[in-house]
Amino acid sequence: MAKVEIIAERCKSCGYCVKFCPQNVLAIGTAVNSKGYEVVEPIHPEACVGCCICGRMCPDGAIDVYK
Repeated sequence: MAKVEIIAERCKSCGYCVKFCPQNVLAIGTAVNSKGYEVVEPIHPEACVGCCICGRMCPDGAIDVYK
């Protein structure tokens, strides 16, 4: 099983990772980082297949995927 981690301080809630995740693992959450952005969070982490599309789509490098 793969694991997706969000680096909260880099996230700016652009939503690209949410839109392009083929497994619908991610969603924009309610936690806010120090810049005032709501941070993306894995809502279905068990569904992650480790495709890394979310990390490639993130313009800020705020996502790490571990297999």
